[in-house]
Amino acid sequence: MPAEGAIRDGTTADFDLIETLRWQPADGFVRLDRHLQRLYSSATALGFAADPDAIGGALGKCRGDAALRVRLALSRDGAAEATITPLEPLAKDAVWTLRIAQTRLDSTDPLLRHKTTRRHIYDAARAEFPRELADEVLLLNERSEICEGTITNLFISVGDPVLVTPPLTSGLLAGVLRGSMLDAGAAREVAVTEADLRSAQTIFVGNSLRGLVRARLA
Repeated sequence: MPAEGAIRDGTTADFDLIETLRWQPADGFVRLDRHLQRLYSSATALGFAADPDAIGGALGKCRGDAALRVRLALSRDGAAEATITPLEPLAKDAVWTLRIAQTRLDSTDPLLRHKTTRRHIYDAARAEFPRELADEVLLLNERSEICEGTITNLFISVGDPVLVTPPLTSGLLAGVLRGSMLDAGAAREVAVTEADLRSAQTIFVGNSLRGLVRARLA
């Protein structure tokens, strides 16, 4: 059986593993243990070298006087590089507008569960709508189940305090924020359709960088 990192024609995929972290001056890296756990798990599954000293050294250079977006990239040979950009805060009352892409995900693609630089399908979905019409774009799978956004996981309220989020079997990234919410009992996995989304009491999208953001489906 080929490794998960093999493309379907049998060649080895050319991509890096990535983690996008939030750094806070008072707290350091937010959910660092979970980010590293996902990175090391993906490295093992996909045959990447992963040296904790190299990764720690790259992250150790990321400091600032304000919140930062830190992008950690790990190449197949174990080279680690981190880049930083200022993180502009969202307004407290921000509500993102969501659209649904025509671009579809294949729920059987195992790479969807790993955060990589193989972004072409997400870039294609994002390109379907101009920024002024959509803050985030959602993708469906071949069964018309909602999977995830181009940079976020989806969460909806269906009448109880525990939010619903699509399961990994729908074909999506095992998000760090998503995992922490599942472990805390703040979310549960249920397949979500467009009809479920349109009838939801409340919609959120989120990731470890931004947290939960209120949203509406246009």
